[in-house]
Amino acid sequence: MGAAAPVKPTPILHVTGARPNFPKAAPVIAALTALDLAQTLVHTGQHYDDRMSEVFFRELGLPTPDINLGVGSGSHAVQTAAIMVGLEELMMAAPPELVVVYGDVNSTVAAALVAAKLHIPVAHVEAGLRSFDMTMPEEVNRRLTDQLSDLLLVTSRDAIGHLEREGIQSDRIHFVGNPMIDTLLAHLDSFDVDKARRDHQLTDQFVVATLHRPGNVDDEASAQSLVRVLHEIADRLEVVFPLHPRGRARLEAAGLSQHSRIRVVDPLGYTEFISLVRGSAAVVTDSGGVQEETTVLGVPCLTLRPNTERPVTITDGTNQLVTVDSVVAAVDAVLARQDHDQRVPELWDGSAGVRIAAVINNFLQQRRTGLPSMPVEG
Repeated sequence: MGAAAPVKPTPILHVTGARPNFPKAAPVIAALTALDLAQTLVHTGQHYDDRMSEVFFRELGLPTPDINLGVGSGSHAVQTAAIMVGLEELMMAAPPELVVVYGDVNSTVAAALVAAKLHIPVAHVEAGLRSFDMTMPEEVNRRLTDQLSDLLLVTSRDAIGHLEREGIQSDRIHFVGNPMIDTLLAHLDSFDVDKARRDHQLTDQFVVATLHRPGNVDDEASAQSLVRVLHEIADRLEVVFPLHPRGRARLEAAGLSQHSRIRVVDPLGYTEFISLVRGSAAVVTDSGGVQEETTVLGVPCLTLRPNTERPVTITDGTNQLVTVDSVVAAVDAVLARQDHDQRVPELWDGSAGVRIAAVINNFLQQRRTGLPSMPVEG
């Protein structure tokens, strides 16, 4: 684990650890900076490859982390425990007034557990999402984090209902919108589709694939089925596949790269990846955040999962759930359509970070003065 430099106590401690966290954290940190609130940024090092983490800090204008715990990879227990040990040492040495966590990765639940046991309030950005699939580690993480959080900052109205049914008091829940979309909208001019097409030698329509979940890649039969349908898609149009370390060897062993129209590449930085997504005919994914980004970009999204914790991307967006058996037909249907309906979910307007900062500022002021907090939802 990386050595932590001494840090003076600051009101707000942000904990990030994996690439999905960074586009969510960037607008929140910027909005809190505009309010002149002191902050400390911790990167746990859960994603430790440059293309998996540090490149995001550069591209999104995030400040250099004050602390990098450098925990690296490991089983869920090993990784979560290492993060908890590092964060406990940090929070005991310099207790913040509030810990802000993002999404549903191991760093998120680890930080919430440590803060709760030290009686430090927790704000959970992207609270209330539910797949109702407890085989997903992320579902376990998000449910536990929500129960431990004092501020639950939700991206869609369905999340409010989930939290209230789980016994969360309504005055702890704040509908603020989606900070990941703040980042997307702020960088629209940076997404160069033509450059991305040239860089990856794409000559025609193409699909972006991003698949890494255990149900899709962790056993040989699943990997072979996935590769078979990706080859069928590649018979129709080119496929760019930024390949996550999870499952890489298994997919390659199943023959992923043997089709001449499949471009297997290393994980990409934010700008390059979204440039490809913006220019694609469709995206085949099992990622959560990609469902949101495609919804705002108006790109058809085919989610290769039996469920989604982001149903608003289906009801108000471009997403649909598919199976291995139905995904090729879904690609054909997308290619046959000339136009795609596009609605943007409520409060996905580029101002979520400002609303979150207002909630946090109000919460801190109320704790300091004992005065009642004021509603700040949009």
